[in-house]
Amino acid sequence: MFYHDDELQFEVTVEDPNPRFAKLLQQAIGGAEGEMRVALQYMFQAFAVPQEKQEIRQFLMETAVEELGHIEMLATAVSKNLQDASDEARREAGEDAIIDEMMRNGQPRQALSAGLHAMPVDANGNPFTGNYVVASGNLAADLYANVMAESTGRLLATRLYEFTDDPGMEEMLEYLIARDTMHQNQWHAALEALGEHRPVPNSFPQEKENQEYNYAFMSTYKDERDDPDQPWTQGEAPDGKGEFSYTPRQPGGGQPDLDEMIDEMYNEVN
Repeated sequence: MFYHDDELQFEVTVEDPNPRFAKLLQQAIGGAEGEMRVALQYMFQAFAVPQEKQEIRQFLMETAVEELGHIEMLATAVSKNLQDASDEARREAGEDAIIDEMMRNGQPRQALSAGLHAMPVDANGNPFTGNYVVASGNLAADLYANVMAESTGRLLATRLYEFTDDPGMEEMLEYLIARDTMHQNQWHAALEALGEHRPVPNSFPQEKENQEYNYAFMSTYKDERDDPDQPWTQGEAPDGKGEFSYTPRQPGGGQPDLDEMIDEMYNEVN
């Protein structure tokens, strides 16, 4: 169950409206690095956590709901950047200043389909897709995915920060960047609290793996190369269960025999 309050999670102000920046902010809403992605990712991960791990379920769900608040903040910022034209634009375009600046610098669909408001799309106008969401049902795998999601989200926010000099937009992004810092650290802390979990999933018996290759870095160069003496070719593996090694070539396995499939699927060349 969710409850909504009209108050934003963090105040959003825009001093110098900029439709071009509104277009860029759309990436932080509906893009691969955006808030819709992490909100739904954490929510669907929480749905998969069993009731006996209620503290983990709540942990994920609280962060998911926080991300919903970030979507609301960003949507407000998009609207504020779209709905007021700058004084310069007004002088150039007269009575149609807002639409003129929108058509020149923004996404026309935001005027035509959304009445100068945010949309669930990225900066290129591509609709948000659930394919961005990682919710595997394995908590360790999901937490690693969350670290990546927060890392790319923070990277996006820092890049957006460099595209604006509006004090209100800088203040909003400073808040979002700070929250990304916290979320990265909380997922790392949760991974450490899990204890031994590598490789993921760690419940599969490793004695069933091919023991010759489960800790071998495999070179894919055509010509044989010497061991580059890197941390991933020698020494103990991070999971503490094996020693890295180097193999200069792939094992090889003959030619694919696809004649039967070609016949059945009528894929003959002639």
